[in-house]
Amino acid sequence: MSIAAFDIGGTALKMGVVDAQGTIVEKGKATIVDSDGDQILQAMLDWVAAHPQCTGIAISAPGYVNPHTGFIEMGGAIRRFDNFPMKAWLEAKTSRPVTVENDANCVLLAERWLGKAKSMDDFLVLTIGTGIGGAIFCNGKLVHGKRFRAGEFGYMFTDRPASRHVTNYTMNTTCTLRVLRKRYADSLGQPLEAITGEAVFDAYEAGDRTARRLVDDFLNGIATGLYNLVNLFDPETIFIGGGIIERPGFLALLREHLRWFGIDEFVCAASQGNDAGLLGSVYHFNQQNATV
Repeated sequence: MSIAAFDIGGTALKMGVVDAQGTIVEKGKATIVDSDGDQILQAMLDWVAAHPQCTGIAISAPGYVNPHTGFIEMGGAIRRFDNFPMKAWLEAKTSRPVTVENDANCVLLAERWLGKAKSMDDFLVLTIGTGIGGAIFCNGKLVHGKRFRAGEFGYMFTDRPASRHVTNYTMNTTCTLRVLRKRYADSLGQPLEAITGEAVFDAYEAGDRTARRLVDDFLNGIATGLYNLVNLFDPETIFIGGGIIERPGFLALLREHLRWFGIDEFVCAASQGNDAGLLGSVYHFNQQNATV
């Protein structure tokens, strides 16, 4: 059995053909312009049409996702997917069974299926990227919440709100890679697009005083959120995901900040890298369609 798997992002759509054991047989990628949902849908249809051997479709999607019905209430950066019946729409177009799960939950499921969490009953995932994502595995089960919004760690406060605009003090607005890039770009008088995350960390390692201050603030914000999560959930491990984990030395640098909080032993890098979304979506498909 082969599954057509998709990991939806605001700037790229990852595509794959994955077998029931989690082996990725083939991979592809499509660049997405302006978070265009229609472009994403067409790219998925084209991939499925090019791989007729696939008996099902598994999707990792941002936002608030009902994993039972495949309905996306809020599509994150993909506004086209707000209040969108993704599962029903694709099943009507392809005549194949479809499952949809939240992207951070898929990272967690990949870790549980093929990674370091195979024998863990209590662990968390925190993803660092354009925003802060998260997922919860508690007492041997993935936690979705009443409205399928559990794990939205990016909405935690990193500081006490000092104005009516309380969202200005959440992880999503104080310690994401985009925020770090924007602050460093502003300090240089350059546009956001001219500064990459790698450039900021390169400057940090070179001793640039502004970069060192901004990166330290960024890491302390992440550490504050992780401290709250350790004390709320008492997990065995918190797996850190996102492209930033691929940077050599990042996890060691984060642990230096976590040591001050007394929780450096709790964090570990997610093991499935850029394939986690694809693999987790297929694991979810296997769970929902055991007889397919």
